[in-house]
Amino acid sequence: MLYLKEFKVAHSLIKIKGLLADALYGEKAFMDEAAKESGGSQVISQLRKNQNIEYRGRIRSVESYFNSINKGIDQIIRVRGGKEIKVTVSSARLKVSSHSKKRFVIALKYDGENDYRYLVATDLTWRTQDIIQAYTLRWLIEVFFEDWKLYEVWGREAKQLDEEGSSRGLILSLLFDHCLLLHPEQIARIESKLPAYTVGSLQRKSQMDVLLEFITSLLEFPDPGDKLKELGELIKDVFQLMPSGKHMIGRDLGR
Repeated sequence: MLYLKEFKVAHSLIKIKGLLADALYGEKAFMDEAAKESGGSQVISQLRKNQNIEYRGRIRSVESYFNSINKGIDQIIRVRGGKEIKVTVSSARLKVSSHSKKRFVIALKYDGENDYRYLVATDLTWRTQDIIQAYTLRWLIEVFFEDWKLYEVWGREAKQLDEEGSSRGLILSLLFDHCLLLHPEQIARIESKLPAYTVGSLQRKSQMDVLLEFITSLLEFPDPGDKLKELGELIKDVFQLMPSGKHMIGRDLGR
């Protein structure tokens, strides 16, 4: 919640329309406080299937309610404003016992899945389809994690551990992303109002550009062969091979 407050102060001109959170944050205190701090925006999370709801004076699990009383129907939704997919959906405005208030509860099952997931939302005025389509945007954080760990290798190359190390790695990765926004081909995409290129593809393109630039400059020397040998010796000094600690050859292990 502290980060949300800091975001509002730092970016006061941005109007927050919705907050998306996974099932870990689907509890009363977080959802109410998040809605309040964001100026009454929609907060969407998930309920566990065994959480209780109240319907016509009777308490039952959310799974039991949607399986026996409010069964789903097939619909087509658009995922992140792009691909259309088929889902099975049912919804109701129900009092969630642990929240002590009425919430918008949705049972959602994607085509090919066997089990429902149960979304919960604070703003009762939204349409079912709008809540579902908004929740698909949560997957964008997973895309960020993929860029952060796989393509930018912050996960593998972290030099500082724990929470502080994670925060610094995140800050560095965001700075790196901002630098790539200035890549000539990225600027051209943005100015043409086209989807931006991925961090991974830009990184690989930049690496190849540097390699080609190196080869071009090398060929401009009077004797490229001698220059290449000189650079090879420099590489040996900079990129030294280190003995592995897991190979125990030569260790005195006693008796």
